[in-house]
Parts: sequence; structure tokens; C-alpha cells
Amino acid sequence: MPLYSIEGIDGTGKSTLVAALGFELERRGVDALVLREPGGVETAERIRELVKDPGLAVSDRTEALLYAAARAQLIEERVRPALKAGRTVLLDRFVDSSLAYQGGGRELGVDAIGALNRFATGGLVPDRTLLLSLDPDVAAARAVSRGEAPDRLEQAGSEFYARVAEAYARLAAAEPDRIRVLDASGTPQQLLAAALTALDIRAGDPDGTPTRRR
Repeated sequence: MPLYSIEGIDGTGKSTLVAALGFELERRGVDALVLREPGGVETAERIRELVKDPGLAVSDRTEALLYAAARAQLIEERVRPALKAGRTVLLDRFVDSSLAYQGGGRELGVDAIGALNRFATGGLVPDRTLLLSLDPDVAAARAVSRGEAPDRLEQAGSEFYARVAEAYARLAAAEPDRIRVLDASGTPQQLLAAALTALDIRAGDPDGTPTRRR
């Protein structure tokens, strides 16, 4: 069954879209498993606490390694078993996040981070990735409006997020068949409709089963 990932800088509405897509897939009779990164299993959730804690000193390379470790554990415990069992898996972030945030934003190099994550994932690649596109300044304002204390990454500054957005754009340009760019400036309902179209899920489908693409 297919593996989908949702990507974008903080504040684009990514997590809201993931929840809505999970609901819509289930409503259409699709056995969907929704997971977040880093997280989804106990080991990865503990790593999530480390990498997001603004009070900890975490080097850029350590950060990249921690994200890859969390990802490897999530795949081992939940993603591969779910796919093997015939379930659709929907991920709130996946490898492209590391390529953009650590490869681009931290300037560690997309190729180096890609090699690290190919090892971590065993070469697992989403069938379709939705990249939510929004001006970094607008996204930052949305994130602030949530009223939550910023985590380590959210404290990285505007130049960091500009590099992340640029890296995402390069990834999308390099893999247009897999990565579909969606305008995240509209309403959540508009974004959901665009996402369903990008995943080839139509309202008239009798069982709502998504079309698998490689």
C-alpha cells in the first residue's frame, strides 16, 4: 500500500492537513495509519523531546543524527509493518524534512544528509509527497500566532528558514513526479481539496482507494 508524506516549513498548516487527510482517507474506507516525525514510537518520541528542547546544546551534526535515528526506529516498529499489512501510511514529515532543515538550513549538505537517511530508512521513499508552500515570513507569523513557546528549530531565525524553503523548492524541482507543491496560503478546506486531488483521491471514487505512484 502507499506511503505518503506531508512537508513544509513550520506554520504552513502541515499538521492540520495531515489530520484532515487521515480523517478523509478513513471516511473513504482506506485503512490509514497517521504518524508524525520525529515520534510515533517511544524511542522516537524521546528523541523528539531532545531535539526540540531550547535549553539543550545540540550541534548541527548531532541534530541530523538524532532525526535519522528516530526515523529508523519509526520505520522498523511501525511503518514497514503497516505497509506489509496492506495499510496506507501518512507521515507528518519524512526524509525531505532532514534534507531541507539539516541539509539546507543547517548547511550540512543535501547529499550528506541524503546518504545518512538512505541508511536510516533502508531506501524507503514515499509514493507521493505533498509540499506546502508559503512565504517564510507569513509562515513564521502563523507559528507565532499559535501562542506556543518556540522550540530549538523555531528559534533559528529568518535566514535559516529562508534556506530551508529554498532547499525544499530545489527538492521539488528535482522530483516533480513525487513531490507536488501546494499553495498553503488559502483556507484549510482549500488546502485539503488540493491535497486530495494531488493524491488522486476523488470524491466520486467508490472506495476512495488512492492510486499508488512510484
